[in-house]
Amino acid sequence: MEISEHIQIVADEGRLLARAAAEAGTDAKVPTCPDWQVRDLLRHVGMVHRWAAAFLAERRTSYQLGGELPDLDGDALVEWFREGHAALVATLESAPPDVECWTFLPAPSPLAFWARRQANETTVHRVDAESARGGTPSPLDAAFAVDGIEELLFGFHARDKSRVRSVPPRALRVRATDGPTWTVRLTDGPP
Repeated sequence: MEISEHIQIVADEGRLLARAAAEAGTDAKVPTCPDWQVRDLLRHVGMVHRWAAAFLAERRTSYQLGGELPDLDGDALVEWFREGHAALVATLESAPPDVECWTFLPAPSPLAFWARRQANETTVHRVDAESARGGTPSPLDAAFAVDGIEELLFGFHARDKSRVRSVPPRALRVRATDGPTWTVRLTDGPP
C-alpha cells in the first residue's frame, strides 16, 4: 500500500475510534481488551499517537519512551485523544518522504513505517472502541487487512523479541477468508 493510503486510514480510523469511544462512554468495558475500559483505550492510543508523531516531527533517531498518560476522563479525554490524533495525521502528511528517524520494523522508509504502523494500531483499537459501544463494527478493506496480517507476521513475529515459540517445531497456517494464506514456522528459538 502507498504511504498516502496508510495516512488516510489513520485519519479515517481515528475519527471512527473517537466517535465510538464518545458513544460508548469512558466507563464502558472493552470486551476485546478485558482489563480495560474505554478511558484506558483512549489514553493508550492517544499516547501512542503522540509518541509516533514525536519521532517524525523531532527527527528522533533513537528509542525514547512515550509521554505521561493524562489524568483526564469523559469528554475532556475524548477531546485530548482527538487533538493527538489530528496532530499525528498532520505530522504524517507534512513529513518529507526522506525523513530520518527511529523505527523498529523493516520498511522502505521511516515515513512508510510510521504511516503503516499507526494505520494498523489505530484500526485495531477502533475495533476495540466499537466493541465497547456495541453493534456492528465498521467494515475493513480486505487489502488493508492483508497488509496488517503481513505486518504482524513479517514484522513483529520475525523479530528476535517474538515470544511465539514451539517445542517441537510446528508449521502454522494463517488463512484469510477472502485473501492469501501464509505459513509460519515455529521453533524454540527466534525466527
